[in-house]
This record gives sequence, C-alpha cells and structure tokens, in this order.
Amino acid sequence: MRATVHIGGIEAWVHPASAAGRKPAVVMGHGLGAVKAGGLQPFAERFQAEGVTAITFDYRQWGSSAGWPRDELSVPRQLDDYRAVIAWARAQPDLDPDRIVVWGTSFAGMHVVELAATDPALAGAIAQAPLVDGAAGTRNVPLPRLVRLVSLGLLDKLGSMLGRRPIYLPVNGDAGELAMVATDDAMTGARLIDPGDARLWRNRVTARSVLAIGAHRPVRKAAEIRIPILMVVAETDAMAPVGPALRVAELAARGELVRYSGAHYDVYRGGAAFDEVVEAEVEFLRRIVQ
Repeated sequence: MRATVHIGGIEAWVHPASAAGRKPAVVMGHGLGAVKAGGLQPFAERFQAEGVTAITFDYRQWGSSAGWPRDELSVPRQLDDYRAVIAWARAQPDLDPDRIVVWGTSFAGMHVVELAATDPALAGAIAQAPLVDGAAGTRNVPLPRLVRLVSLGLLDKLGSMLGRRPIYLPVNGDAGELAMVATDDAMTGARLIDPGDARLWRNRVTARSVLAIGAHRPVRKAAEIRIPILMVVAETDAMAPVGPALRVAELAARGELVRYSGAHYDVYRGGAAFDEVVEAEVEFLRRIVQ
C-alpha cells in the first residue's frame, strides 16, 4: 500500500505504517541518475512492515517530479528537495516529528551526511554504499576520461548560457566508456535500478552535472554530526571511495559502521548483499525510533 503526494514539484510515494498513533518515518532519496521506482521499493516495504512510514521521492528534474532541464544533477537543489520532504513529514498529523530519519544510497550519501551535520532535529541517518567526498570520487576517475568529461561539461554549461539544449552523457557505462560511472559493475548496477519504464528513467545525465561533484565534500563535517548515523559500506567499492565513508563513521559522535560483503551495487534487491544490508538497517531503526 502506498499513496502519491506532491510537495512543491516533488513527487513522493508514502508507504504508511499501520501502527497506531504518531509513527516514525524515514525519508529516502536515491543516488546519481536514479529514481524512486528503481530499487527503493524493497527497502521502503521492509521499513513499512517494521512500523516505520517510508517516504521515497524523486528529485526535481528527475523521474516523476517537475523541473527542467530533465536529468540534471544539482547538489544544492537535491539537498533542498530532501529538506522539503523532511519538512512535509514533520507537518503530518500521523507522523512523529521527533522520529524522522533520513536515508540515502550511493550519491545520496553526500546529502545524508550533510543533513546529519546540519539538522540536529533528525532522529537518525542511514547512508548505504555512500559517496561522501566528491573530490575523492573524482580522483577515482582515470585522468584521460576525467579530462573528456570536464571538457564536455564545460561545453554543455556554455551551451546552457546560450540557450542551447543540454548535452547528455550516460550515467552508467562499461569500463572505458565515456560515462559518469564506468566501472566493471556499472551496467550490472544499472540493471538493478532500472524501473523498466523509459518514461520514468533513462540512463543519462546532463554533461554539465559533472561540474557539480568535486567541490562537495560533506565528509569534512563528520565531526559535527551529533545524531545517530549508520554507515553501510561495501568491502570493495569501485564507485564510492570507502576511506571517507569510514572516516564519517569514526568521527561522528554516534557513528555506527556496517561492512557488507560485496561491491557498490550489491545493496539492491538482486544483489548479493541486499538481505544483509536491509536487516542491518532495520535493526538500527528499531533502536533509534521504536
């Protein structure tokens, strides 16, 4: 069971818990280039079954949410979208504003760490397979491909200033391809988060989005986090550098760490670590909001 709501141009799905009284809630955002219909539902349904209302949403410009140009990454805008959905949840009469948890996967780990450091009213935070340092993520890209990506991003940015249509890149590609994520497991990951509806998701992102990543480094705010935060980190991750995520768990006053067996995309249903990961997250939620 779920309901669709619209929050200032953001489309969200609310998976209401059936428990009596005001219920805890978890606000859930996806990673780079992904939408709520692709991979978040299994987590939301599991949390819902535990008595926690799960709210998944599409960032503006993505999926079923409003905004143009389509499929563009803006870190400030996505943070604002998280804040808008959190504010909406706090205002609902059936939800407990003191038991709101923020959750994010992959690139959304950046947003989760930022919010955990700046919104002490949150009850907790969960970041899975998280990218938490844009500069470290950029250093993971081979220099020749990085130069091509940045050059195309600058060309697209200039074109946007001249009123031209966006230049698009694949989000996920095979190793060696000109894509935002071009690792050995990137296309396997794309299949796991593909909702199977081209109206909702295409494997693309505006080239100018490349320019938005490197300067965002919420790992630097880890020591400012005072709320409980669970970092769910792969044993091996070719996309999101593991070291910065481990530092967040170490430096946050109430940081917790779960290492899961597998790689970046193994957290999703169909991946080797889904059951392991979702149970660890449920156990964390039980302790902090129930």
